[in-house]
Amino acid sequence: MAKQPNPARRSQRSRQAISAAARELVSEMGYVKLTIEAIATRAGVGKQTIYRWWPSKGAVVLDAFLALSESGPEQDMALPDTGDLKADLRVVMRATVAEFADPAFEGPIRALNTEIINDPALAAQYREKLAGPVDEAKKARLRSAQRAGQLAPDADLDLALELLYGPLYQRWLLRSGPLTPQYADALVDAFLKAMRPGIGGSAH
Repeated sequence: MAKQPNPARRSQRSRQAISAAARELVSEMGYVKLTIEAIATRAGVGKQTIYRWWPSKGAVVLDAFLALSESGPEQDMALPDTGDLKADLRVVMRATVAEFADPAFEGPIRALNTEIINDPALAAQYREKLAGPVDEAKKARLRSAQRAGQLAPDADLDLALELLYGPLYQRWLLRSGPLTPQYADALVDAFLKAMRPGIGGSAH
């Protein structure tokens, strides 16, 4: 007896094809020229299939980027916690710098940022689906460091993340300098100097 096709599996394959097509095309032609029609053609699906899952091309690009970033279950988002904050942050920041310098990420990330600037609804979706959960995972690691006496106990952790990631984001956004492991290490060193206990880490 012939095995019946699995609709869920077919649906998952279609979503993966659409995400891959969106990432490729946004890198090739830029966000402005990107169309749902082009994504559908590249993915080998009908336009109605895309519109069934996404309301706009911005939403498709967002989910395509999320798919690129997903490495497994939600708990995998946790940062390394070996007890050595400096070493752990260097691992994370070096990986982040490498990601931002990777051409496979570069096009989709820039396209997504361009759209987020002009689309408050997409910006809210981005914060809810990616930025918010990732920031919470980062803050969980910083709280662990506070409990271990490695960071100022009264440090404002939202501000702490801005201090750590803001310079990297600006350098990447403005293309004002190279994104290297050495730069990642320098960011960690400056961050730890600013946030160490006894300095008064909270914002006033």
